[in-house]
Amino acid sequence: MHAAFLGKLMIELRVFSFHSDEIMHQDIIPLYAADIQDQLKKQFAYLSGGRGGDGCPVITFPDYPAFSEIPEKEFQNVLTYLTSIPSLRDAGIGFILVIDRRQDKWTSVKASILRIAASFPGNLQLVLVLRPTGFFHRTLSDIAFKFNKDEFKMKVPIIMLGSVSELQGYIDKTQLTEDLGGTLDYCHNRWLSRRTAIEGFAQKVKQTAQILQSFGTELAETELPNDVQSTSSLLATHTEKKDKMKEDIRLAVEQGGDILGSITKPVTENPEYKLNQDQLDNQTTVERLLAQLHETETAFDEFWIKHQQKLEQCLRLRNFEQNFREVKAALDVVSERLSAFTDVGNSCSHVEHILKDLANFEEKSCETIAKARMLASEGDAFIQSNHYAVDSIVPKCSELHHLCDAFTTETERRRNLLNKSLELHGLLEKSMKWCDEGIYLLASQPVDKCQSQDGAESALQEIEKFLDSGAGNKIKELNKIYREYAHILNEDLKEHVQKVFQKQESMEEMFQKRQVSLKKLAAKQTRPVQPVAPRPEAFVKSPCTSPGLQREYVSNSESSALRRVNYRRGKSEMTELHQSRGGSTMDDEENLAVLRQHVINELIETERAYVEELLCVLEGYAAEMDNPLMAHLISPELQNKKDILFGNMEEIYHFHNRIFLRELENYVEYPELVGRCFLDQMEDFQIYEKYCQNKPRSESLWRQFSDSVFFQECQRKLDHKLSLDSYLLKPVQRITKYQLLLKEMLKYSKNCEGAEDLQEALTSILGILKAVNDSMHQIAITGYDGNLNELGKLLMQGSFNVWTDHKKGHSKVKDLARFKPMQRHLFLHEKAVLFCKKREENGEGYEKAPSYSYKHSLNMAAVGITENVKGDAKKFEIWYNAREEVYIIQAPTPEVKATWVNEIRKVLTSQLQACREASQHRTLEQTQSLPLPASSCTSPSRNHIRNTKKMEERKADLTSLEGYGTTIAPKYPEKGKGWAKTSHSLDASEENDGWSSAEDPLNSSDAEEEGGGGGGEMKLTPGKYTVVTDYEKGVSEEFTVKSGDLVQLIREGEDGLWYVKNLSSGREGWIPANNLLMLIGNSKSAQSLSSSESGTASSTLSTSSSCSDSCNASSTSFSDIKG
Repeated sequence: MHAAFLGKLMIELRVFSFHSDEIMHQDIIPLYAADIQDQLKKQFAYLSGGRGGDGCPVITFPDYPAFSEIPEKEFQNVLTYLTSIPSLRDAGIGFILVIDRRQDKWTSVKASILRIAASFPGNLQLVLVLRPTGFFHRTLSDIAFKFNKDEFKMKVPIIMLGSVSELQGYIDKTQLTEDLGGTLDYCHNRWLSRRTAIEGFAQKVKQTAQILQSFGTELAETELPNDVQSTSSLLATHTEKKDKMKEDIRLAVEQGGDILGSITKPVTENPEYKLNQDQLDNQTTVERLLAQLHETETAFDEFWIKHQQKLEQCLRLRNFEQNFREVKAALDVVSERLSAFTDVGNSCSHVEHILKDLANFEEKSCETIAKARMLASEGDAFIQSNHYAVDSIVPKCSELHHLCDAFTTETERRRNLLNKSLELHGLLEKSMKWCDEGIYLLASQPVDKCQSQDGAESALQEIEKFLDSGAGNKIKELNKIYREYAHILNEDLKEHVQKVFQKQESMEEMFQKRQVSLKKLAAKQTRPVQPVAPRPEAFVKSPCTSPGLQREYVSNSESSALRRVNYRRGKSEMTELHQSRGGSTMDDEENLAVLRQHVINELIETERAYVEELLCVLEGYAAEMDNPLMAHLISPELQNKKDILFGNMEEIYHFHNRIFLRELENYVEYPELVGRCFLDQMEDFQIYEKYCQNKPRSESLWRQFSDSVFFQECQRKLDHKLSLDSYLLKPVQRITKYQLLLKEMLKYSKNCEGAEDLQEALTSILGILKAVNDSMHQIAITGYDGNLNELGKLLMQGSFNVWTDHKKGHSKVKDLARFKPMQRHLFLHEKAVLFCKKREENGEGYEKAPSYSYKHSLNMAAVGITENVKGDAKKFEIWYNAREEVYIIQAPTPEVKATWVNEIRKVLTSQLQACREASQHRTLEQTQSLPLPASSCTSPSRNHIRNTKKMEERKADLTSLEGYGTTIAPKYPEKGKGWAKTSHSLDASEENDGWSSAEDPLNSSDAEEEGGGGGGEMKLTPGKYTVVTDYEKGVSEEFTVKSGDLVQLIREGEDGLWYVKNLSSGREGWIPANNLLMLIGNSKSAQSLSSSESGTASSTLSTSSSCSDSCNASSTSFSDIKG
């Protein structure tokens, strides 16, 4: 159709062009009035518009004196142009020439006639010559014309006329101009102007036709673009060109109307006025051009409408195709997400959760489906409107309808499957609840009451009543379940069904056995059993969900709270029931098994809920921070802060989801062995330390942006009632929950196989919690220049009152120091102990946590401790560099003190052992066998010269006071020196800041009894000791001791002798005190293991070492002497 309109337009344009050319016969003589306007203005010849008798056009040659001077070219142009104006029909009849030479000479007449005869381009009908009016020239012309007639060489007659009246005999008066005696209205300037206008109009019409033809060809040959932008641009360009064409046509029509008006103006002004033939021809020409112009415009308009319609259809098609691609991609995403709904759930709550997710997904997908259906309807409308690209639109519409219908069908199918799964899980949970109630009923029946006939009958009735209630609760046929739910039964669910059915059968079997027993008791009289006082540790669990089989997917706080209430209430009820009777060992174990199953069930359920919550946070918040569609909601300050906000939560999620949860589920049938699961994964729990250390930064960032639109939108999408910060706290809450569950499990598994693993797992979890807590304090230390990691593992941390007693310092500082303790927070590392000042911070959440300003540190290689300080069981000493610096530490409780002392002892012992191992590589020679004085401080070079290898080895084993290096630790406290000698504080600037006078000062008498620093001898204490070296030189030669013997110091005699019994050999004897000090120098007294046995006792543990790379010198002192 488009091609047909184009063909019609081309025909119209060709006809149009032909008519415009026909006006001036341009295919023959391409001359226009505008081209020869100056030549025409000379008026030596003109076309007046008059006609002869048979319609021949009349060309008049007026009297023009300079006729002979007209250039030949101009003469030819004027004659050619004049002869081209009449129509071809009129010009074919021939022209009548009227040559007016009334005022001229014969010679000029002759020359004019000859020139005209030679140059006239058209056909001649008649030549009329008005001869000169003068007598002489008139006579001459008559004679000359007769005798020279042949010279004019014209094929038409030449008639010599003597007057105008004679001329009127040949041409009617109305066809002659006024200068020839006629009445024809002729104005040469007006004629010239009109001819110029008509020819200009014809030229414009022709140009318009050519432009329209070219534009039409361009439109027809334009290829339709393949995208929306190009199509829109092309339509706009073509429309702009079309509007320009229409404007050109409008101007041409307006121009033609003006010309036509000027031609018909005389008639309009005077109806009696008659237009001459030339005027009528001009009118006809202009009217024909205007009519043709209108026809061409109409044809172009029709063509344009079709072309515009095709472009608009193309544009709509490209929009349809673009929308199709977008909707198709969205439908693919929706279909892919729908295909992920393959899980049929593992409990009622889990299935309900999935159904809710499916409903939310379907609601969010409605917009995509609606767009797809709307687009398909749009395509159907294109098809109904006979769109040119129907073949391309039909398959796309079909695909959209198919995808929408497939999505709807698949969604409905998934919903039906989940409803069937919900139905099945409801049946399973009813069965499990019935079984739990049955177990509870069996466990709650008092054994003592069942010993009587009435009690047995009552219990029997309870059992029968309960069994009757199982009709609507229990699974009747397993194969029927398999058949009815075959399309949702996967391996896990099938196994779950089997376990429930097996539990149901086991429970019914237990009831059958109880019925048999009760029927026997009901059939005979028995003496009631006297109730026995219950054991307080026996508990019975309430009828909760079945342990080991329950797989409920806990997803809200309400169900979790309900489960905890039932759990506690059941334990209370069963405890009361158990306390009201004496249960057999079998019943107790059965009840404990029920409790263990409930604990493992709660552990697994809460673990699943925890994993689900972590996934929800990672997908609903963390992943959305990388979503380009949500980027506009995230403030610039929050961008790239995901790692700070969420820490290593993703690492925690993968550990629990991929490893720990799966391992826990393997212990569902063996809850008492779950401790092994924790021990196997204990190293992985270290990841919580990193999360907790990042928590302050996370919470600070959250408080800055908690009102962010991004978080609000994520919370809305997730339908969470709580904000993100509540979920960021979940890992901290979870790691603390494990120790509670392990304690519960251990409580009910004390006599089980896995009790040791449970205890070890509990200890390890508590250790992790302690490490996490300690690390949270450690990261708050400020002002320490070094790297805290280089100090080794953080072992302990806590707040203490601290006094100082240094050898050096201002006397006033010393006096103040003994009365006012400093508040210090101590951090015990493997290699150093740090003294810090605790500074409370103002803020919220984790920012309320204090910071610790570093003040001082002691290298553990030069530290010694005194475990007891007389006057306060909560105090102990840490001293440094041979008691050059002494710190009296007061713990909050004696238990805290004991823990710290033990931990410090372990550190010092490990250092001593390390140095001993290093010393074993040295080759020493013993130079003498006598023990060294206790107070000697001989250098390593002198010892090497004086001592033999044997003595060196003995000294290496003994805890000698001789230090190899610059650091020396005293072995015994010096008599007469106590705490009267106090020194300046750790921070002299804080003498009046942060000190407390709440503690009583140490009195000098206690300090003197305790003893101070030293190199003096120490008083031995009776007790049992282990000998560390051989001794064969006692007072009695029969009494000897060897390394490893256990000896008991019985009493002290005179002259520095001690009476000692060798418990290994049973022999007794006397040994000098100085030798005895060497023999048991580093052994522990059996009594000294508990530093609280004697209020006046003091136990001192010290270590001093300096080990070079080559281990050329190494010495360690380790003493624990009761005095």
